[in-house]
Amino acid sequence: MVLFTVTRKETAPIQGQKPGTSGLRKKVTVFKQPNYLHNFVQATFNALSPDKVRGATIVVSGDGRYFSEEAIQIIIKMAAANGVKGVWVGQNGLLSTPAVSAVIRERVGKDGSKAAGGFILTASHNPGGPHEDFGIKYNMENGGPAPEGITDKIYANTTTINEYFIAEDLPDVDISSIGITSFGGPDGSFDVDVFDATDDYVKLMKSIFDFEIIKKLLASPKFSFCYDALHGVAGIYAKRIFLEELGASGSSLINCTPKEDFGGGHPDPNLTYAKELVARLGLGKSSPEGEPPEFGAAADGDADRNMILGKRFFVTPSDSVAIIAANAVKAIPYFNSGLKGVARSMPTSAALDVVAKNLNLKFFEVPTGWKFFGNLMDAGVCSVCGEESFGTGSDHIREKDGIWAVLAWLSILAYRNKDNVDGDKLVTVQDIVEEHWATYGRHYYTRYDYENVDASAAKELMAALVKLQSSLSAVNEIIKGIRSDVAEVVEADEFEYKDPVDGSVSKHQGIRYLFGDGSRLVFRLSGTGSEGATIRLYIEQYEKDPSKTGRDSQDALAPLVDVALKLSKMEEFTGRSAPTVIT
Repeated sequence: MVLFTVTRKETAPIQGQKPGTSGLRKKVTVFKQPNYLHNFVQATFNALSPDKVRGATIVVSGDGRYFSEEAIQIIIKMAAANGVKGVWVGQNGLLSTPAVSAVIRERVGKDGSKAAGGFILTASHNPGGPHEDFGIKYNMENGGPAPEGITDKIYANTTTINEYFIAEDLPDVDISSIGITSFGGPDGSFDVDVFDATDDYVKLMKSIFDFEIIKKLLASPKFSFCYDALHGVAGIYAKRIFLEELGASGSSLINCTPKEDFGGGHPDPNLTYAKELVARLGLGKSSPEGEPPEFGAAADGDADRNMILGKRFFVTPSDSVAIIAANAVKAIPYFNSGLKGVARSMPTSAALDVVAKNLNLKFFEVPTGWKFFGNLMDAGVCSVCGEESFGTGSDHIREKDGIWAVLAWLSILAYRNKDNVDGDKLVTVQDIVEEHWATYGRHYYTRYDYENVDASAAKELMAALVKLQSSLSAVNEIIKGIRSDVAEVVEADEFEYKDPVDGSVSKHQGIRYLFGDGSRLVFRLSGTGSEGATIRLYIEQYEKDPSKTGRDSQDALAPLVDVALKLSKMEEFTGRSAPTVIT
């Protein structure tokens, strides 16, 4: 057995290590600065209670982006030096974010141990590569992101840190081969367990969904689908689940080989960046070769986000979570006994609210950040939740889950077609969405992202919008001068959330303008970028007249878009005549 020693290294605080809504994200060049990663990892260990570190087992893996392998070896050496008993690593350092949550919650080691938490190495939907983004976050023993109480401690520690501990003489571990490597140190044995990255997650999915009914749907000559992993970690799960477990053909999968630079692409599952999938489904500028598949889906870099498409048809994430909630009890065995409640992030459209009201379900509106859903789930009051930024999930784990969302949609399609799987015409994605609109009304919805905006200009814009809210009559006067065909604003505020579980209060979560007809404008500064500021503008027009739910989305939203841009003086503040991305 190789023995190692613990070395104390002197260091000094490095500015800017404050975790955002989902960890610390910066350019790779920043993370490669001397002691940058080391400081943050030590600050995290110092923020955790001793029993979650000394003698504990932790998970360390991620989406495989550039710098991941080097970071994993550093964290293993620091874990050993800080008294951690064991580190679990997905083979090749790969684990999707939802799989990490599942592993923390479900996996039992050979010695009977459970994980106390884990480091996830990902910058989610941000690009990867030597000059692109890297990220790190810590998830707790419930499998969910560290709460603000912990992330605040981590940040505070980074501002005062003067030392870190590392086992410099610990050799690098071969993370490409499954097996346990044992070392000896001052605190006894230290084990690194490299395991199959898909086993635990697939076992969990098979306990939630009826794989046999989905398999029958995929075998139907009338049904075809396409899944795009955008060269992220979802590829390893797609191959295992769709090909090996469900019998789909290999041609159904595209970009399913994980790459450290995501093939030079932007691993964000939206209509702008998932170009190949969008073209295949007939939603691109040019016509696809042959008939488009009936169903399409994409994932982001760490596989926690998803995009759902039908043939020549886009399903908004806000509609997606509402439709899953409306159909879950009948179509997904895990929910057969009923839903405990549903929740959405504040910027997400109110489509889920209408479903909750109609089905008499508990409903929660929370700030952006999955940890808020996690609190509700741990309290047993939320089963299904989602956010407009292509995140959907349930209480099976404590993260959003892109593969889960795809299986949920396939389950709904399989249930709706179970008596007609070999019939002449299957119920399609578009059929299901349009039936939902006819029942619950339609929330026309779009999001404008202004990325890498000057941070001071972004703050000035937001401050101006808050100031406007002091007089609704003045706001309505301005709006009337812009468009006369828009309803009046009946309420305006800066969203604040008091957590019903732990009583914590989250302020300044976004600026809302609520209209009398159920429509909304929301402005928010995002915390998911690695530099500059990102302004996100959410525009929602509610239509409950079934005869008007089939309008073109751009036409339906045009009046509110006009109001939003002029009311906020977007171009004046940012210098941008158009957003970076529209979804």
